[in-house]
Amino acid sequence: MVALAFFATRNYFSFSEYDSIPVGILGTRVLSANAYDIVVIGAGMAGASAAAHLALNRRVLVLEREGQPGYHSTGRSAALFSAIYGSEPVRALSRASHDFFYAPPPAFAPAPLVRPRAAMHIATAEQAERLAAFGALPDVAPVSRIITRDEALKLCPILRPEQLHSAVVELEAADVDVHGLHQGYLRQLREREGVLLTDRTVEGLGHEGGRWRITSNGEEFFAPVVVNAAGAWADVIAGLAGVAPIGLQPMRRTAILVEPPAGAEIDDWPMVIDADEQFYFKPDAGLLLLSPADETPMAPCDVQPDEWDVAVAVDRVETATTLKITRVKHRWAGLRSFVADRTPVAGYDPDAPGFFWLAGQGGYGIQTAPALSRAAAALVLDQTIPATIAAHGVNAADLSPARLRQTAQTPREAIG
Repeated sequence: MVALAFFATRNYFSFSEYDSIPVGILGTRVLSANAYDIVVIGAGMAGASAAAHLALNRRVLVLEREGQPGYHSTGRSAALFSAIYGSEPVRALSRASHDFFYAPPPAFAPAPLVRPRAAMHIATAEQAERLAAFGALPDVAPVSRIITRDEALKLCPILRPEQLHSAVVELEAADVDVHGLHQGYLRQLREREGVLLTDRTVEGLGHEGGRWRITSNGEEFFAPVVVNAAGAWADVIAGLAGVAPIGLQPMRRTAILVEPPAGAEIDDWPMVIDADEQFYFKPDAGLLLLSPADETPMAPCDVQPDEWDVAVAVDRVETATTLKITRVKHRWAGLRSFVADRTPVAGYDPDAPGFFWLAGQGGYGIQTAPALSRAAAALVLDQTIPATIAAHGVNAADLSPARLRQTAQTPREAIG
């Protein structure tokens, strides 16, 4: 009934408005309740944000395998915006996302999306040279500065002086309201008459007559374009479609919450990140969030924390600080999915007409969402990346799945 009502109220576009869609899409329109212009698989941050943009002028359906969008990686993020975190293309996407975070469209969210939180990368004497080289990078130096041990101790007084040599601090980093950002995109999707269906397992994907047939919970949907935003399951979805994988590797990342030192005022402490990313910690709603920055390869699943990783987090943070952890108040884990070069994938598969990859965001899917979603939506419509995003160094070649074909591996499991 939802789909029928949707098609009863939506104005159809003329064929001329599809001139920018890739070859093979025209001439196959089936005007039925289950026919869409674009089907997006996955309603996490990547799928929801791209779908919201695409729904501006296309009929869009989003299929989500869980009962609520954002159950996996989106809902388990450390929620930091940093323009210097990640690979060079990731940093470019983050810079291009800055203005959206600090000045989102009117009515996008009921509260600010970001709250200032400096990010400080710290180094021991052995790590100091590597950290200095990082701080000197052309796109890092303008938005950060190298500081001394004494300056770093003023920002975070629990750091052990004997373990600390120097630091790079980014003062304009910020905590992100992940829920507010995600819900803003889902709200836009609904307002633009996009359709979201949850508890929908994709069971089959076939391409015939210039369109994709997507089977989900025994029901069939049709669209000339499929956007594969299935997160850790993206290679599995590709396997269902007979599309070669991109070598996506989900990795477990563990986080815990602990009490801060008694009487300490921690709200203005920065997020502290080890120079080799062996751990990080940050204030979180009156507690301290700690992670060992683990990257344990996993099959896609509803991942749970491992006690060894919890113990490693405690040990590494206690070694670097004067913090004494006697009790873990909460623990969880999420999956961060990477391809070989640790850069997101956004583009049409070179060998599968109408099959668009939007995957491999790793741990950077939140901070890059505003720019990556706009770039991906433009590429889906066979348009150039918006100039305001390209100006930060974002280009289609860096995101294209074609770059990965030499290193792709076989998916690890069938979807169930």
